[in-house]
Amino acid sequence: MDGLEAVVPRRVVVTGAAGKLGRAVVAHLRAAGVDVLAVDRVGGRDPRAVDGEFLQVDLTDYGQVLEAFTGGADEHAGGVGAVVHLAAVPAPGLLPNAVTFANNSAATYNVFAAARAAGIKRVVWASSETVLGLPFDTPPPYAPVDEEYPPRPESTYSLNKALEEEMARHFCRWDPELVMVGLRFSNVMDVEDYAGFPAFQADPRLRRWNLWGYIDARDGAQAVERALAHDRPGADVFIIANSDTVMTRSSAALMAEVYPDVEIRGALGEHETLLSIDKARRVLGYEPRHSWRDHVDPAG
Repeated sequence: MDGLEAVVPRRVVVTGAAGKLGRAVVAHLRAAGVDVLAVDRVGGRDPRAVDGEFLQVDLTDYGQVLEAFTGGADEHAGGVGAVVHLAAVPAPGLLPNAVTFANNSAATYNVFAAARAAGIKRVVWASSETVLGLPFDTPPPYAPVDEEYPPRPESTYSLNKALEEEMARHFCRWDPELVMVGLRFSNVMDVEDYAGFPAFQADPRLRRWNLWGYIDARDGAQAVERALAHDRPGADVFIIANSDTVMTRSSAALMAEVYPDVEIRGALGEHETLLSIDKARRVLGYEPRHSWRDHVDPAG
C-alpha cells in the first residue's frame, strides 16, 4: 500500500461492491490486508458478487445501512473505521429521472447519516466527472478542466452528484472531525474494455462528451486507497482520471478540432488528460499506473 498501511482504517465497508469499480476496490483493499465488508443490493449468489465477506443491503433503507455499519447483522463484525460508497444507479438514462434521483439521493444520504451516527469519521464516495459539465454540449470554460469552477450538472444523475458534494460539506460542518472525500471518477474501464478503443480513433467527436477521458478500474481502486489515507478534516473533491486520453491523436489537436474556442491553460503533453488530475496528485499522492496503450495496439 505504498506506506499507507498505518493510516488506512483496518475495517472498511464498500457499497456497490458488485459493480465494475466496486469489484476492483474490494480486491485491491483485501490484497492490501484491509478487512472489507462488501455491500450491495445484488444478492450474494449473483455471478457478479465478490468473494469474501458480503452483506446484501438496500441502501435506501436507513435501518439496514445503520445495521451494516454497526455490526448489527448476524455473523458480521462491527468496528468499521471507514466507508467507501460506490453504489448508485451508475449513469443517466438507465431509469426514469425521478427513479434515478430517488434511489441515488436516498442511498447517499443514508450512507452519510449512518456513518455519522455510527461514529465513523472517514467517508470516501463516488462523485462523478459529470458534474464538470458532461456531455460538454456547452463547451467547458477552459481545459484541462479542474475542480476550480462550480459544478455544472446537465442531467438528473449529475444533479444528484452535485447535491451529494454539497451535502458532504454540511455533514462536515455539523461534525468538524469528519473526513469526506468525493472522487469525481471518469468513465471506468476494465482491461477487456480496451479492445473497443481503436474504434474511437476515426471520429474524435465520438468521445468528446467527457473530453476523451477514462479511468482504469485498478487506478480507481488506487485512488480510493489514497483517499482512505487522507486525514484532513472536512469535505473535498478530486477528479480521478487516467493520465492519458482514449485517443491516438494529440490532446492539443483534439481541442483545436472539436473545441477551437476553449482556452488551453498550460502546455499539454502529447496525450495528456484533459480532466486535470493535478489536485489528486498533489494532495492524495495519486499517480495512474495503467494505460489502455499497454494492452491494445492503438492502430487497431
